[in-house]
Amino acid sequence: MLQKSGKARSGSKTKTRVRVVEGNRARVKSDHLATEEPMEIRLVTSDKRQTVAITMRTPGADFELAAGFLYGEGIISSRDEIERISYCVNADVDAEQRYNIVNVELRAGREYDLRSLDRHFYTTSACGVCGKESLEQLELRGCPVVPPGPEVSAETIYSLPGKLREAQGLFEATGGLHAAALFDAEGDLIAVREDVGRHNATDKLVGWALLEGGLPLSDHVVMVSGRSSFEILQKCLNAGVPVVCAISAPSSLAVDVARRFGITLVGFLRGERFNVYAGKERVKLQET
Repeated sequence: MLQKSGKARSGSKTKTRVRVVEGNRARVKSDHLATEEPMEIRLVTSDKRQTVAITMRTPGADFELAAGFLYGEGIISSRDEIERISYCVNADVDAEQRYNIVNVELRAGREYDLRSLDRHFYTTSACGVCGKESLEQLELRGCPVVPPGPEVSAETIYSLPGKLREAQGLFEATGGLHAAALFDAEGDLIAVREDVGRHNATDKLVGWALLEGGLPLSDHVVMVSGRSSFEILQKCLNAGVPVVCAISAPSSLAVDVARRFGITLVGFLRGERFNVYAGKERVKLQET
């Protein structure tokens, strides 16, 4: 039976003491930091067990993160290929560290192409998977062009940052987390995931949709805090997302991916202003 987890553990934030300086005065107060810990993703098949990634992440939605990572790397194509996701319970692993190791057991009797995982991946909370796919490799993997639709009004796009911020409970407590949120075409919030890394937050969101049987994410919008990178667009492309919005700028390769595969890419979304870098046909303006 597939086990999954969508709730944040209590370790998502860490209490600390800080010295606050205002003018010529200083005071000590309690504060919260976004927790950052390593998480090892282990892939388990009938004849093999291997570490496929070690990522620095914020604890919480760990199973979604693991599932989303494997889906984004093309190792699995549906939730039916996952037999079980669990934390490590080996006696030789320190009890506290068991929650930093996630085992993903794949169903027997299926063929899995693990050649892309011959080397271990180390991902940081800042830069995603280093040295990964190029635009040409995405084409070789057979990633389809995103089909037309939906149209999303400019007014709806304007509303997304505020809704994202309101849903960021951990950011409100720590001020140090990125987020990825899923909206429908009318701007209604469906799900949000937070992490110290933008790419992890996106993996958690895609992993949630995968485990809930919600892929592909056609007719939806993904909003990310910060900038949009190649990795963000790669993950959204694999999930079938037609519209990707970001608070800050996209990278050049992110724009290349969006234009090549038919994704609408919005950046510098602040107030009632944004830039459209690709897919302008999905952005509906009010007639004057």
